[in-house]
Amino acid sequence: MNPQTQLVIFDSDGVLVDSEPIASRVLAEALTEIGCPHTAQQCIERYTGISMGAVMAKIEADWGRPLPAGFRETLRERDFAAFRAHLRPMPGVTEMLRELRLSKCVASSGAPQKMQVTLGVTGLMRFFEPHVFSAEMVERGKPAPDLFLLAARRMGAAPEACAVVEDSVAGIQAARAAGMRALGFAGGGHAGPGHADRLRGAGAHLVFDRMADLPAILAD
Repeated sequence: MNPQTQLVIFDSDGVLVDSEPIASRVLAEALTEIGCPHTAQQCIERYTGISMGAVMAKIEADWGRPLPAGFRETLRERDFAAFRAHLRPMPGVTEMLRELRLSKCVASSGAPQKMQVTLGVTGLMRFFEPHVFSAEMVERGKPAPDLFLLAARRMGAAPEACAVVEDSVAGIQAARAAGMRALGFAGGGHAGPGHADRLRGAGAHLVFDRMADLPAILAD
């Protein structure tokens, strides 16, 4: 492995687990039910890669009115039920994690409770625990660099020795702002035409779509 790369920081949703299509469908259904019509694709385009608090604030700003009381809590329970029923690891990610010999952690916009569900039901938590970091641990979420800098500090790695694997524009921007190598992943179920170009436009040093390729990319 490249001796300059000491730590690999993984986003969770859309990188380790193929959760974005599920979460987008659930969110679109919930918003449409309250009179704020959305499609799953619109939810992917507008709300991928940012924290739930930021999602709620953006929806309210776009809609021009507050969401109903209890909407966030109800949405979370619907998300968790759908994840337990349908969520799978990203293709090839389990085998890749078994092969990877570098230090690694997770740094996600998702809440700790969400990662317990998503990484738990897919069997991936065992590769990372206790090194799982949430945007709830910092003042500013992605695209600010705070979460990635916290993860690097807790893991004892300098920013320039970190590689970040991200699927969202906000995540790539956060990695670049942190001074880290930004690797864009465009292999998730939500990554339609143009997604790889959007990651490159956000500053990704490299974009790939097969998790099996990651160890070789890190060694390059």
